[in-house]
Amino acid sequence: MTGRRGLELRGRVVTRAGVLEDGVVSIRGERVAAVRPATEWATTHRELPPEYAGTIVPGLVDIHTHGGFGHRFDTEDPAEARAAAAFHHRRGSTSVLASLVTAAPDTMVAQAATLRTLAADGAIAGIHVEGPFLSRTRCGAHDLGCLIDPDPALIDRLLRAAEGSLRVMTLAPERAGFDTAAKQLADSGVVVAVGHSDSSFARFRAALSPEGSATLVTHLANGMPPLHHRAPGPVAAGLVAAAERQAFVEVIGDGVHVDSGFGALVFATAPDRVVLVTDAMQAAGMPDGQYRLGPRPVTVTDGVARVPGGSLAGGTATLLHCLRWAVRECGVPLYDAVAAVTSTPADAAGLDQVGDLRPGLYADAAVLDDDLNLRRVLRRGRWLA
Repeated sequence: MTGRRGLELRGRVVTRAGVLEDGVVSIRGERVAAVRPATEWATTHRELPPEYAGTIVPGLVDIHTHGGFGHRFDTEDPAEARAAAAFHHRRGSTSVLASLVTAAPDTMVAQAATLRTLAADGAIAGIHVEGPFLSRTRCGAHDLGCLIDPDPALIDRLLRAAEGSLRVMTLAPERAGFDTAAKQLADSGVVVAVGHSDSSFARFRAALSPEGSATLVTHLANGMPPLHHRAPGPVAAGLVAAAERQAFVEVIGDGVHVDSGFGALVFATAPDRVVLVTDAMQAAGMPDGQYRLGPRPVTVTDGVARVPGGSLAGGTATLLHCLRWAVRECGVPLYDAVAAVTSTPADAAGLDQVGDLRPGLYADAAVLDDDLNLRRVLRRGRWLA
């Protein structure tokens, strides 16, 4: 309902504070003004309460996505990147970090400079740089020929090109120069993520807080050796750090990258430290066919994206799909699953204006039906088509 003073949304409201089975979210301009039980709202208003709209959750926050609907973030064309962001906004992910993939240094710097204009006007929440300081053994779909050891000069170029919008960067902790690079990034206000790694348990754990500078694990279990009881490796190290509340762990919740049993394990280990991500690429929302991820060709068959060598090449799902996967396939309670696509990723990436329905934050919300399918999307206080 839209009144003289703004917009009122009524439904089952899921916030960081808990679940209101019948609540009203009051919105004034671009911001949330209040979140109250419907009975309390009714005592201070003369008009009838708004109709019950369904389940209202904060706008979803995807901190790892490379594109969608045929468009890419690894581009020097701002219109291309805007179209990718707009696709995810319409699907409920009102805040996205635009992820760059490994490419030649000059190309990555130019792409970061392009994306900073979108960050400046709010089309994206910032930039995530994945590569080129990754493991050659666990490079996945990244271009092997472009992988290098951490280079302080290149990091400085990326920081200058992004002009404050570089939020997250993924590195492999076993590469020479990691510690220096991680400190350089952290000192510049960038969240250090570790991933695409073939390191030991000890090395990976040492890269994470409190000993190391990293506070985020990029797509746990993907781009890493499998978890084994005699070689626990990065997967176990990430889970331990999450359980100790020293790190957040990304999980690609598309039902392809990890089994639902593994998803259940991660949530059971550290439910308030799980960040569901899509790792979506150009083909998200598109039919099977030929696409690209960075400089590499990608074939999508039955919705699964792979490079010619067979490695998975990002995802094709939306973050709302990941939410449903966590609830339906992993048995995760709705509150924990919603946190994993809203407040937890916002915390992990240092996004303090989104991720919750709380007075003062941006009025971003997704209205869902009983099956968690999308009904409407509100972004910055306005309904999206």
